[in-house]
Amino acid sequence: MNRRPRPSGARHVVAYNWPLYLAGTAVAVGGALAGRRWRGAARAAAWTAGAAGAWWTAASLGASHAVYDRSPLHGWTWLAPALARAGGPPDPGRHLVLSSGLDEASAVIGALHPGAEQRVADLYDALPVVEPSLRRARRRVPPRPGSVACTAHALPAPDASMDTVIAPFALHELRAASDQDAAFAEVARILRPGGALVLVEHCRDAANIAVFGPGAAHFMPRSRWLRAARGAGLRRASEQRLGGFVTVFVLVRPDR
Repeated sequence: MNRRPRPSGARHVVAYNWPLYLAGTAVAVGGALAGRRWRGAARAAAWTAGAAGAWWTAASLGASHAVYDRSPLHGWTWLAPALARAGGPPDPGRHLVLSSGLDEASAVIGALHPGAEQRVADLYDALPVVEPSLRRARRRVPPRPGSVACTAHALPAPDASMDTVIAPFALHELRAASDQDAAFAEVARILRPGGALVLVEHCRDAANIAVFGPGAAHFMPRSRWLRAARGAGLRRASEQRLGGFVTVFVLVRPDR
């Protein structure tokens, strides 16, 4: 029997993003060495660069450990309570799990809710730009059998057919605002009235910038997600943090 790999933890995040960690380590070491030899403003600049490189390398690793190894994120036991807080059903019902090349959610959610009909869709083949880190992750965790390739402009479900759409770390890979807006419009199309989008993302906020530094540029601001939701006619029903650095939005299609 083929078993899927364990969910990605901090060590896998390093493996997916090793050039960034190598660069951060090089800046930290180089800054320290240069700071010992240079004088004046150059010395201060070297020490500052080295300290920044050391901080972001260590802090991002610590934050990744907090989120991916220590928080309940990968267990998905928080999903049903999040839906309940938003006034939804006690389980995801008929649901679509949407990924952008790394699906570590659908199998767990399916096992937790075996009576809920599930469909899995993947945006990977339609991404205009695929980050090298995502390619590395894709090689380690291939798509599940039965996963359907899709685009942001055409999700594989009829109108008003889904109780829940679950998008873990998927929509920020759509770098163009027009594609993000199209994806939200498609989600609103396939959700039944009262259905919910569960959006899981790192946001480009003070906490994530502090620990991920330049890497946080890959995240979207919270305001961007809420603006896209409003544009698609979805309302924010609840919001929570997991592991201190991940935001879970439950965005509901109104009954009317």
